[in-house]
Amino acid sequence: MVSITVNGLDENLEQRLRLQAAEKGVSVEQAARDILRAALCEDAPETTDLASSIRDRFAPFGGVELELPDRGPIRGAPRF
Repeated sequence: MVSITVNGLDENLEQRLRLQAAEKGVSVEQAARDILRAALCEDAPETTDLASSIRDRFAPFGGVELELPDRGPIRGAPRF
């Protein structure tokens, strides 16, 4: 069994942890174990690239059709 100490908790967070433990009728240590277990046992979300994330977020608003101009041949390098 591993034992850890958490230093530097602000008072507000500690108070919220104590209240949550009291509401559940468990010790503060048990409440902290439950929180850690829930946070670390969740399946990691699938990671996607930024473009896919943006597309998924704005898809419900509909798309925009853009007319792309014809592209000409590539210009040669300038001579100085």
